[in-house]
Amino acid sequence: MKNPLIILMGLLFLAALPGFSQAIYEDERYVPETDPLVLEKLSQWQDIKFGLLMHWGAYSQWGIVESWSICAEDEGWCRRPDEDYTAYKKRYERLQTTFNPVKFNPERWAKAAKDAGMKYVVFTTKHHDGFCMFDSKYTDYKVTSPACPFSTHPKANIAKNVFDAFRDEGMWVGAYFSKPDWHHKDYWSPEFATPDRNVNYDPAAYPDRWENFVQFTHNQIMELMSDYGKMDILWLDGGWVAKKEKDVILKAYARRLENSSTGFIKAQVINQDIRMDELAAKARVKQPGLIVVDRAVHGKNQNYLTPENRVPEATLPYPWESCIISGGGWSYTPDAKYMTGRQAIHMLIDIVAKGGNLLYNIAPGPDGEWQQGAYDLLKEMGTWIKVNGEAIYNSKPLYPYKEDKIAMTQQKDGSANFLYLASEGEKMPSKIVIRSHKPVSGAEVTLLGSDQALKWKAEDDGFVVNIPAKQRNNPPCDLAWTLRVSQIVR
Repeated sequence: MKNPLIILMGLLFLAALPGFSQAIYEDERYVPETDPLVLEKLSQWQDIKFGLLMHWGAYSQWGIVESWSICAEDEGWCRRPDEDYTAYKKRYERLQTTFNPVKFNPERWAKAAKDAGMKYVVFTTKHHDGFCMFDSKYTDYKVTSPACPFSTHPKANIAKNVFDAFRDEGMWVGAYFSKPDWHHKDYWSPEFATPDRNVNYDPAAYPDRWENFVQFTHNQIMELMSDYGKMDILWLDGGWVAKKEKDVILKAYARRLENSSTGFIKAQVINQDIRMDELAAKARVKQPGLIVVDRAVHGKNQNYLTPENRVPEATLPYPWESCIISGGGWSYTPDAKYMTGRQAIHMLIDIVAKGGNLLYNIAPGPDGEWQQGAYDLLKEMGTWIKVNGEAIYNSKPLYPYKEDKIAMTQQKDGSANFLYLASEGEKMPSKIVIRSHKPVSGAEVTLLGSDQALKWKAEDDGFVVNIPAKQRNNPPCDLAWTLRVSQIVR
């Protein structure tokens, strides 16, 4: 454990420095929403369970992690080639001049997503590098600029065409938008060095410059809320851009210093008040009931939380969504290896049984196409969901959520679903035992995908179901099988 006196002295010294800040990771607290329209929308969102996330930008041409290679933070996953930083950044920004995804076909994506059972899409309108995949009038660093060869294409306004295609398939749409903008001169000013992901000057020392950036951010988001049709979700990334009080900064520094083996901390924490309350209110004037996800920022503007590339160990006491990479990275990876259907379906079941949603990331390539592995995976998931969707959509957790290889969900009509997660190559067993729940007397037990009632008997606090050979030899699906019980003992 670090010496508390040394930590205190360090805090007092740093607190006296203008603009001191330190990167913090917000804990998973939750402030419930009060707007009745948002609450209704959020309840509906919790029922649809399965969505698509797409990271796509000019960076896909290099097959690198999105945006991060121009950030000076020294991490293995975003490290640049061994070359001059300034030259690299200029070369990165010139990717705009060669981005030409002529195979862009959002209608094909939307159909594949719908057939897979997905109910909503979240699309990257702008990542941290500031390159806009929509026709913003507040910047020339965009796909519709004459500097970009794709600007002459009929579908040059990529975000608009994505949103329209997915809406036409009856899906919800959400706009991913990065609050930091590393291209904007009032975020990363050319007058100063850029030591990390944060604004590279003290907003308190340059309030006019920071206000210019706040207005720029509000203006771009309001373009998306005004000119791109019905919007269901505003999904904001870059949680370090947030209002930070001095005591929060100091506590964050203490935590980071306590957990540092060297005493050196890479990223700062700076008070970057983007006026989220005002922004959310303006957005909801244009889009009543809009779900706002100000990721990793504790407060009322984080309507649901977003565990990244992980599934929580248990249920969480608030709305949540695991955003997970399906294959490769968040952005396009050449020859990406995708999850197997079994891995993806079991993960979806695990998330839903714990009360969450799955936002599954697929990264388009520089030509505007998905890799075949993505289509194959979604097709396999869709085949399974067509049989078992009743156990997924509109469901709620059923305690204890999982026992051995069986996950559990329940429906509003009182029925319960017990999903048997098959091992690799496993065939359907002749008996399935559930120990934690018991059907009411006379309840009907069926296998989803079949109308035949199954024989069952109570056993201790649970029950045993017999699966006839005919159904075992010709199961309605692979990878996981669902027993539906019309009514269980409460």
